[in-house]
Amino acid sequence: MADVRILLTDKAIARLPAPKEGWYLARDTELKGFFVVVGKRKRTFTVQGDLRQGGKRASSIRVAIGDTSEISTRSARATAKDYLAQISRGQHPKANKLGSATGEPATAEGGATASSGGITLRQAWERYRDAHMIRKGRSERTIESYRDHVERVFVEWLDSPLLELSLDPVKVVTKHDDITKESGPYIANGSMRTLRAIYNHARKSNKSLPADNPVNAIDWNGENRRDTGMGTSDLKGWFAELAALDNPIRREFHLFTLLSGCRPTALQEIQPNHVNFGRRMVHIPKPKGGAKRAFDIPLSREMVLCLVRAMRCGRQMYPSQAAEWIFPADSASGHLVEQKEDRGTLSKWGNDLRQSFRTIATAAGVSEFDAKLLMNHAIPGVNAGYITRHKLLEDHLRSQQQAISGAVFAALGETLVRKTTVRNWLGRRASRRTLQIEPNGALADGAFGREAA
Repeated sequence: MADVRILLTDKAIARLPAPKEGWYLARDTELKGFFVVVGKRKRTFTVQGDLRQGGKRASSIRVAIGDTSEISTRSARATAKDYLAQISRGQHPKANKLGSATGEPATAEGGATASSGGITLRQAWERYRDAHMIRKGRSERTIESYRDHVERVFVEWLDSPLLELSLDPVKVVTKHDDITKESGPYIANGSMRTLRAIYNHARKSNKSLPADNPVNAIDWNGENRRDTGMGTSDLKGWFAELAALDNPIRREFHLFTLLSGCRPTALQEIQPNHVNFGRRMVHIPKPKGGAKRAFDIPLSREMVLCLVRAMRCGRQMYPSQAAEWIFPADSASGHLVEQKEDRGTLSKWGNDLRQSFRTIATAAGVSEFDAKLLMNHAIPGVNAGYITRHKLLEDHLRSQQQAISGAVFAALGETLVRKTTVRNWLGRRASRRTLQIEPNGALADGAFGREAA
């Protein structure tokens, strides 16, 4: 909504409509620089003015006065006049708070010294990264996501004291609204969660920081769970699309994502030594959550054949990279990195297939508890602590995995025979081939030759 100008009173503010997206300003017609920031769920009295030093404009600042639900307009107006008078004299209205909170003096002009705000966002982020994320084994992808938020989204705040943000939460509210407009609601919420976590961690060793996290002032964007999974009735069309892909390694990668329900980013880094065909297991060493969440995926017959086809094609297309990766590619890392496809070519990929796995598991009669174990989800509740997952892998969970894969291929029906591209890829007896396994769990050398499509 566009900004409005009205005489601010308690009744007038109560009648202001909430914006559908973002925020807008209701400026007072009586006192210049006094306004209300109107968000979807929160309204804040605020002043804005130009700080001057040596008779010249140094900067324009906004200072929050208080929530409209906690302070009357009359009281807020009186405070606004006082704040605006201080700003006109070149003094930050909250300079004394900045100084007293850290025990350090303010500058002669009334602003805080460079060090009076205590720990900066950059320092807090580095401590959080090293002392919390790395020490607790968070994955490189998770750390990189946090780094992107801090060093890109909040780049202008890197050397700002966290105390300044905590005493002027309107900055955080405005930033969240700006990110929402520029990058969308999910990026805005995600970056604010990062800022909230860093602030909370910093406060543990910086007791001068207020207990009220400035991120608490924002109005969170609504986030809808993505509902893009397939049911069994959708699989015929999807398999036809998949069979038509030119790159056979990408084809097998998408199929294995569907059959395993695993996160695609974890599957991209599977290595040959992670696969034990004798035990019919594949090890995922660094899933979401880091090494401490490492787990094994039991393999159905269809999943074994999928991996064999991927390894065979990898040896033909990228022989050097295939020695190190199950899904090799001509990339800097040597493995498949970009898993996105044109939706017109392949309608479902990535996390769509993870959702599909969960949906098909229900159709196959697999319990919600077993499906969560197969997907390495955290199991809530006290009783979950008594479940030893690896004791269930060899028999129970593998049988559940086989039931899901069986439901996937059963849904294809006559497509395996009648659809030429699917038949040439998977063959008529797609799930019944036998493979020769060495004692160490590797495939016999001739297995790649016998596993012709």
